[in-house]
Amino acid sequence: MPNLVVISTTAVPDHVRGALTRWLTEPAAGLYVGTVSAKVRDRLWDAVSASVGEGAAVCVHPADNEQRYTIKTAGESRRRILDFEGLQLIAFEGENGDQPES
Repeated sequence: MPNLVVISTTAVPDHVRGALTRWLTEPAAGLYVGTVSAKVRDRLWDAVSASVGEGAAVCVHPADNEQRYTIKTAGESRRRILDFEGLQLIAFEGENGDQPES
């Protein structure tokens, strides 16, 4: 059954953007949205995360958990996904990659 998927990219190679636009719509620069099967979503994410280079990418899709969605990240970002008793929370790292900011 198809489900909504949202992928956001920053500074990724052009071939990654091209691969995403074959399956998803790009309503804003670097933001891809579409309804695809879990198999297509997972294969797209595998391709994106393997080719992100010096950029970054985030994937949000429905899941059978308390929040009803899952967040995946690839590449360099100040945001880190933390699992807090089954909930995915976001922590921001400091300017030099130190401790998460409060």
